[in-house]
Amino acid sequence: MSEDNPHSTNGSTSKGWFDKLRLTFSGEPKSKEDLVEVITEAEQRELIDPQTREMIEGVIGVNEMRVRDIMIPRTQMTTIDIEQNVEEFLPKILDTAHSRFPVISEDKDHIEGILLAKDLLGYAFSAEKTFQLKDVIRPAVIVPESKRVDVLLKEFRQQRYHMAIVVDEYGGVSGLVTIEDILELIVGEIEDEYDIDDDGTEDIKPLNKSTFTVKALTAVDDFNDFFKTSFSEEEADTIGGIVLKAFGHMPETNDEIVINDIHFKITNSDKRRLVQLKVTIPAME
Repeated sequence: MSEDNPHSTNGSTSKGWFDKLRLTFSGEPKSKEDLVEVITEAEQRELIDPQTREMIEGVIGVNEMRVRDIMIPRTQMTTIDIEQNVEEFLPKILDTAHSRFPVISEDKDHIEGILLAKDLLGYAFSAEKTFQLKDVIRPAVIVPESKRVDVLLKEFRQQRYHMAIVVDEYGGVSGLVTIEDILELIVGEIEDEYDIDDDGTEDIKPLNKSTFTVKALTAVDDFNDFFKTSFSEEEADTIGGIVLKAFGHMPETNDEIVINDIHFKITNSDKRRLVQLKVTIPAME
């Protein structure tokens, strides 16, 4: 009788894609590697499209990463001094087209708060309001370099903030991270009308004087130009290809190798490709 299982039809139609995957394949994944294989096979069977697979693998990869692996380093932070007036810092806001700016006093280790560009609008059309930067900045959220990226993303969503200042173990500011930086790990690079193409050096970002985060797809010639190295372009088109050949197999996240005195650490990868590398140079003159 229909009353014996009145919700069977509704239950089957409401199953999500993961339920369908679980029913399609025998057994259940026992590890992250097994799960990636299931997702890859799902794409091959055309149960999901390549973009969906990449996003799922991005989510899986995020939980292994720390904030230090994705942060915008201190040297690339665009900041505003709390003593500056509007005429002094407004050109910087217009030039960068960012929506949020750390406000500092003395130097970048002294963060006073965060300025949201939209908070300036209330003063733009009112001659009666006296503007002081300290009156409009919002409290800065501080996170350690070692914080897990997936945990930070959850906090971004729950507490509804979009930027955090990153500090090292001594309390010094080492960079900043935004919710966009995390989302790009999952959905790929998010470009807007203000993004411009460059010569490829944006694929290489300094973490400190001798350590850099490098996209695995960085062209070998761009890598050589930046680091004054001489890796062969005949061996591979990208630095990720050079590293992969040196390993002789597909390395996993956190695997490390030294090539020509340069230390490479895999900070993001999956079963099929390298995504991000941490590169440490012995000395850069």
